[in-house]
Amino acid sequence: MAPAVEVIRRPGTTPGAPVAPSSAAPTPSPTPRPTPRPTPVAPSAPAAEAAPRATPAPRPTPGVAPTPRPGGLSPMPPRPSMPVAPTGASAAPPRPAPSPAGPATTPGVPPRPSGASAPGFTPGASRPPPRGPGVGGPPRSGGPPGRFAPRPSTPRPPPTPEQILALATREHVPARIAKGELEGKMKARIWRKLHAEEAKRFDQVYELMGQTPGLSLGDAFGILQSGLTVQEFMARKERSQRKAAIKQARGQVDNALVADFLGAFIEQKTELSVVLAERSLLDTLLAEEAIAFTFERTGRLEKLQVVLIARRGDWERLMPNLERDAKLTQKPAQVARQPDKRPYSDPRPFLPHIGQTVKLVLRNGITVEAPLLRVGRFDVLLGEPGHELFIPLHALLRFDAPPAPAEAASGDAAESKPDAAG
Repeated sequence: MAPAVEVIRRPGTTPGAPVAPSSAAPTPSPTPRPTPRPTPVAPSAPAAEAAPRATPAPRPTPGVAPTPRPGGLSPMPPRPSMPVAPTGASAAPPRPAPSPAGPATTPGVPPRPSGASAPGFTPGASRPPPRGPGVGGPPRSGGPPGRFAPRPSTPRPPPTPEQILALATREHVPARIAKGELEGKMKARIWRKLHAEEAKRFDQVYELMGQTPGLSLGDAFGILQSGLTVQEFMARKERSQRKAAIKQARGQVDNALVADFLGAFIEQKTELSVVLAERSLLDTLLAEEAIAFTFERTGRLEKLQVVLIARRGDWERLMPNLERDAKLTQKPAQVARQPDKRPYSDPRPFLPHIGQTVKLVLRNGITVEAPLLRVGRFDVLLGEPGHELFIPLHALLRFDAPPAPAEAASGDAAESKPDAAG
């Protein structure tokens, strides 16, 4: 079927009117006829069946010279078209030219509103872009969800510590990165690319953990940072743990009764016998500090040098009957500066023996056997009330006590109540 071609004819000219230039080929103007009245025709009638009729010329108006207007659409640049000769009924009817009285219509063709264009086409409007999935409006049925549409997914269960540890060990990454990958966040391999230097250290740490069974991740990092061997680092760690345990143990013991005992010496200006490693002093206590005593004549004396403190009369009466170790008397044992290296630093083992007669061997060879009265954080009191002996824990080399009785489980708490309440 040949395409329909619309032929536009130039309207007839009025005598005396100027001729409008036109690029179209000259066509013979039909004889002017009166404008026919539009007759409605059913839209189903094809336009090709209508016979071509001549367009009547505009009716002149007295006094005003009509200006002819070019018919059809606005001038546009020429474009190539297929030349089709209008033959017979296949030629499209010409479009009537507008007239001053109103648009002329062709009988048999329904009138078109002014300014209207072909159905489905709007002049000056561009074709709307194709709508993709997720851009404007609901997604198409059966297609993938839109870019901004919520993805329906079931919540994944939180990762277990075993899963995190297994992934961190396999990928040589921190536990937080392994947990993030299991939660759907950054992959472990991406983290290793972004943090190559830190990933190299983790490779060394996990290699060391593989060579030393039972080594934790924190200990492996400590070994690499300190430069120590595994044995040296573990020994230092054990000492640190002992120091922390001793500090915690001292905090669980009340020191009020021992502090009051020394405070009474200071207040009453009591003359004391201060036993050191190789000699004894007669002096008066003026003040007590955290690591030292201050005496009236001797001055400031470090506590680690003190072995025993007693009233002058009590010590003179007790000294002739004491047992001594000849070797320690000639060469007293040294006191370690670190509490974890001393024989006795934890006061808690002495608490169950309060009220019992115990035997203590001091570092200068003196052996004291007397009832245990009170236990403090750093010292113990032996003897009878009013005749006490003050002995620091750092001066002890050996501690011997009788076995606790069967009811000690219930009696120990009762015996330690005065020390805690004081």
